[in-house]
Amino acid sequence: MKSDLIVIHTHFHKRRTGVTRSIENVMPELKKICKAYLYGYGIEGGKIVHSDFKKIVFSDKNVVIHCHRNNEILKMLWYRMLGAKFKLVSTRHAETTPSRLTRFLLKKSDEVITLTDSMHKNLGIKNTKVSHGVDTNAFIPKKEVELKNISQKNIILCAGRVRKAKGQKILLEALSPELNSFKDWAVVIVGKVDKPQFLEELKEIVGGYNASKQIYFIDETSDIISYYQASKISVVPSFSEGFSLVCAEAMACENTVIATKDVGVHSELISNNNSGYLFEAGNKEELRRLAFELMRNKLPELGELARIEILKNWSAKKEAEELVKVYQ
Repeated sequence: MKSDLIVIHTHFHKRRTGVTRSIENVMPELKKICKAYLYGYGIEGGKIVHSDFKKIVFSDKNVVIHCHRNNEILKMLWYRMLGAKFKLVSTRHAETTPSRLTRFLLKKSDEVITLTDSMHKNLGIKNTKVSHGVDTNAFIPKKEVELKNISQKNIILCAGRVRKAKGQKILLEALSPELNSFKDWAVVIVGKVDKPQFLEELKEIVGGYNASKQIYFIDETSDIISYYQASKISVVPSFSEGFSLVCAEAMACENTVIATKDVGVHSELISNNNSGYLFEAGNKEELRRLAFELMRNKLPELGELARIEILKNWSAKKEAEELVKVYQ
């Protein structure tokens, strides 16, 4: 352990998101290298109270504060104005062009971290690419996992926030028309719904093809690992992603993943036809072909190769080691 380094990750956000999970994934590995704490709310782990936070940042110790959102950076800049001493590191989690405020705040940071090749190249601010990692001790394959209230033997999983940009509509339009021909298969959509109206739109598609007995909608769950473990195929049909942690987590659990090409980190994570399958965002015909050929065993399952890729290049351990290099 590098005992002189103290790292504090901030999290001031009430809702759990992929950002939340990415921090929780890397914290155990960071704690093996240095003293690492969480400060804020809405996240699980070893949080420090406000009084202890102030003692650390107003000391002469070697302190790094790692922020993930604008409100967190603003709060830390205020402490710096009051005389706190620390190195400020900020991660840009979105692929979109940053607003003027976000650009200003990133430039006020001592180091900026990006997650993907395209983000690294296009941000327009000096940055270091450090991709998210998966906790490969938690996200593991496990045989014979059964899910409550799902009777089918084989599962196609789509995990993540339920919203238009995540592509669930494309998935259902692609698979619903022919799903009745595969009675032992189910499509399971797991995630928090942004707008109830969109969920109703999805259910109308399902009802229109009389597929409601094979398509399930599950609210956000803390037991997402069981869903990965129970699934053979994971589909990540999103049109946009900051990173796409669900893709990496599914691969770690030996799912065969079908994901959109050049979205988030998909094309970096997946070597097409080797560690998973890629298709153009919005291409229902290609998604349908890949899914049904996998279901008919006309394409090989690639879950074992997918996990090897995660273990080699996308572990939380590797992320922690790369973060510490930036912190130092």
